Amino acid sequence: QVQLVESGGGLVQPGGSLRLSCAASGTIFSVDVMGWYRQAPGKQRHLVATITSGGSTNYADSVKGRFTISGDNAKNTVYLQMNSLKPEDTAVYYCYATVTTTRATVYNYWGQGTQVTVSS
Repeated sequence: QVQLVESGGGLVQPGGSLRLSCAASGTIFSVDVMGWYRQAPGKQRHLVATITSGGSTNYADSVKGRFTISGDNAKNTVYLQMNSLKPEDTAVYYCYATVTTTRATVYNYWGQGTQVTVSS
């Protein structure tokens, strides 16, 4: 089994910053992709940013220039630095990982979600 544990959400004023972290643990052979999705109330879950084990990144247009995703392969951890936050960034943020397990199977895993609220 693989677990993803997120941290770093909270309440912040518009224009502020937050940093999310997500650590993967368990029967991991390799973590191939990690990333973040978010889901606002009444809306579908959408991609925010992803990073591959090789360091390639992908961002939603709505967060380009404001959010930065980074990873620590040795720790199987991904970070999301969020700057210049806007009220429309308010959502539950979910960590995501594509993992090759020690049994050579490939699965997608999700964290439990962390709330980010941007409000004055």
